[in-house]
Amino acid sequence: MTDIRLTPAVADAFPDTLIAVVTATGLRGHEDWPATAGALAGLERQLADGTWQPADETDPRIEAWHTAYRSFGTNPRRMRPSVDALGRRFAKKGALPRINPAVDSYNSVSVRHGLPAGAFDLDRVTGDIDIRYADGTEEFTPLGEPGTVENPKPGEIIYADTSGVLTRHWNHRDAHRTRVTEDSAHVAFLLETLHAVRDGDLLKTAALELRELLAPHAERTAVHYLDPGRSRVAV
Repeated sequence: MTDIRLTPAVADAFPDTLIAVVTATGLRGHEDWPATAGALAGLERQLADGTWQPADETDPRIEAWHTAYRSFGTNPRRMRPSVDALGRRFAKKGALPRINPAVDSYNSVSVRHGLPAGAFDLDRVTGDIDIRYADGTEEFTPLGEPGTVENPKPGEIIYADTSGVLTRHWNHRDAHRTRVTEDSAHVAFLLETLHAVRDGDLLKTAALELRELLAPHAERTAVHYLDPGRSRVAV
C-alpha cells in the first residue's frame, strides 16, 4: 500500500483544500473505452456549437490556482495549472488530445469541471507520496522528457515520493517515471480544489464521473478524499 499525505504546512497554508483520490486496480488500458471516447467527442461538439466552453483564468476555479501559484513563487502564466493549460489548448485547437484511455478519461473530467487532474502509476511509485513544500534538492524529470532533470525551487509545492518529484508546481505537470500508459494496472487519479466550501460538491461529482469511466475497465475502483482533517489515505 502507498500512503498519500497532505503535510501540515500545506494544509495550514491552504485550509480549504479538498483532493479526491480515485483509485483503479486491474486497469485494462488496451481495450476500447467507448464511454470515454463519447465524453471527449461530446465536449468537442459542445465547444464547436458554442453551447459550452472551458473555464479560463477569469473563472474563480482557475483564478484560485493562479493565486496559489503566486503564493509559492510560481508565475501561473508561464507555468500554468494543468486544467488551465488543457482548457486553453482545447479552446484553441477545438479538440482534446488522445493519449490513452485512462489519461483521456481524467482529461475529459478535468476540463468539463474546471478542476486540475493528474495520475500516478502506483507500480512505479517508491514509498509514500507527500504533498509538501520543496527544499530545492529534489529532482524532477518532466513527462515526455526522460533526459531532463529539474530541481524545484525551495518553497514550491510538489508531490514527491522517496525517489523524487512526481508533480511540480502542485499540479502543473506530472513526472515521466510515474506516467500512466496503456500498461498501467494500478493507478491513483487526483482531482483538486482549494475551495472546498464553494466547489466541494463539484469535486465529488467529478470524482464519481471519473470512477464511472474507469469502472468498466478495472477490477476494482474506489474514491478517497484528502483534506486538512483527513490528511492521509492508503491506496
